[in-house]
Amino acid sequence: MIRPRSAFYDFEPPEIAAILTLRSDIMSQIIEIVRAKGWTQAEAAEKCGTTQPRISALMNGKFNDFSLDALVKIAGHLDLDIDISLRERDAA
Repeated sequence: MIRPRSAFYDFEPPEIAAILTLRSDIMSQIIEIVRAKGWTQAEAAEKCGTTQPRISALMNGKFNDFSLDALVKIAGHLDLDIDISLRERDAA
């Protein structure tokens, strides 16, 4: 499945846009999981290996508060695998 290109590519160099897109995707999916499980922020913090204030920031979409590494670590605490595929960019 090929997903639409992220809006980050309209404003950032491709290498930065790729990182921002990955961060956004992982963060969105973690938020969805926390909501689907019905966890409180304290419960989510324990499951995610972090603190309640960090989960609050995550749930409030504080995108700039989370590095790609931090989000990958949280995904690991949730026993999630991350799949990344590489493909050539479309000619602009």
